[in-house]
Amino acid sequence: MEYKITGYQPEKLFHFFEEISAIPRGSGNEKGISDYLVSFAKERGLWVHQDEASNVIIKKKGSEGAEDLPAVMLQGHIDMVCEKVAGVDHDFTKDGLELIVKDGVLTANGTTLGADNGVAVALMLMVLDDEDIKHPPVECVFTTEEEVGLNGAKALDKSLISARTMINMDSEEEGIATISCAGGLRIECSRKNVREEAEGTLVKIVMSGLKGGHSGTDIDLERKNANRLMARVIYQLMKNTDGKLVSFAGGTKDNAIPRECEASLIYADPKEAGKAEEIAENLAGVLADEITPYEEGFVCEVTAEAGQKVKAVPAEDAKAYVTAIYLAPNGVQSRNIKMDRFVVNSVNLGVVCADEDQLVLVFSPRSSVASLQDELKARIGLLADTFGFTTEYSGEYPGWNFLEESPIREVFKESYRELFGRELQTEALHAGLECGLFCDAIPGLDAIAVGPQLYHVHTPEENLPLDSFERFYKLLKDVLRRLAEK
Repeated sequence: MEYKITGYQPEKLFHFFEEISAIPRGSGNEKGISDYLVSFAKERGLWVHQDEASNVIIKKKGSEGAEDLPAVMLQGHIDMVCEKVAGVDHDFTKDGLELIVKDGVLTANGTTLGADNGVAVALMLMVLDDEDIKHPPVECVFTTEEEVGLNGAKALDKSLISARTMINMDSEEEGIATISCAGGLRIECSRKNVREEAEGTLVKIVMSGLKGGHSGTDIDLERKNANRLMARVIYQLMKNTDGKLVSFAGGTKDNAIPRECEASLIYADPKEAGKAEEIAENLAGVLADEITPYEEGFVCEVTAEAGQKVKAVPAEDAKAYVTAIYLAPNGVQSRNIKMDRFVVNSVNLGVVCADEDQLVLVFSPRSSVASLQDELKARIGLLADTFGFTTEYSGEYPGWNFLEESPIREVFKESYRELFGRELQTEALHAGLECGLFCDAIPGLDAIAVGPQLYHVHTPEENLPLDSFERFYKLLKDVLRRLAEK
């Protein structure tokens, strides 16, 4: 293929990233990239295991003199969040990413970049391919469906892993190592409904331009949730006008803060439709005044089209749906005041959808304290019961506890200090990482999560400064050398 990234070393690292970016790998669609990894290993004569969940483990013997040292696990996930700008013609199930390099920064054209966690995949491929670096035996673990509940890591047979040191590369801030993380799960609430025929003037509200972001790492930034904002408008329209709800949908991933939302109501009486337009436009102005100082791209558009025939949501179902969204917990729920206001637990109302036969709300709660997670689950369950929704819990994963003594953390600190002349910082992360699952299953596992700098993950603005990627490989290579010389 013709590579776009040039001028960075090692050249192959960036070529590997481009190669995997050409393979569709949204969550649940990882078979292609999984098969690529298997072929990669077989071409180099490396031990490889692929399971039914498309997880892949590739093992490489230690370099000369380090063959008998304890193995180290390198780990990352092969799936990516598939988000795109409205109107962009891109099919994530079959199209590769269109990469753009500008001023030393890598992005994708109107879509997520997949650097979360494609950087880890490329880094592991580089370690497996490079015969010149010094390293202990390495066990590269490539997992699937991380973005939808860490499903691949849950399904993986961890008895195949002999390593008791783990380097996860799904952290997104250069110079900061993650040393613990929150647990989480997915909660889907649904309510059946039978739609009814309606006609008249369709009033449509479209919100867009919000910043969105990762529901773990960005939740503390207090970014606005498009679903909650829309509920604020639709609740007032249903309270003050005689219309019927036709549509209400926003967000595509439970772990991404929704940036866009669309809703519509139909009015048999043109005067009521005009009244609805006026109320919606006034509310749009109020929201813009509140939001644009912080999220300057926010736009709320109101349109009306007469002579429409549609199927509307029955009034009782619509009231339950909109009120539940309006009252739903969302955002930061509690902080640890003693730890620089670190977010302890939060929830993201990531997806709302009024389908033809059911109304759906999807939440992503997170917490580093199990009791607070249980309390949040109970609150969402009570909300669902109150408004006639059934609740399904899935994808639950444990948090990762902090270790007072961590040899791998000390090696990274020493290496970072000597390479870059400054101290490696450490932090607890509110987002979920697969480290918790591995530490829970492998007794005595010493883990750390690190990575190059990434910006705006889980959004179409996701980007990777290429010099940071270059520096991180230098750090990883030096850490492996140190482990090989112990």
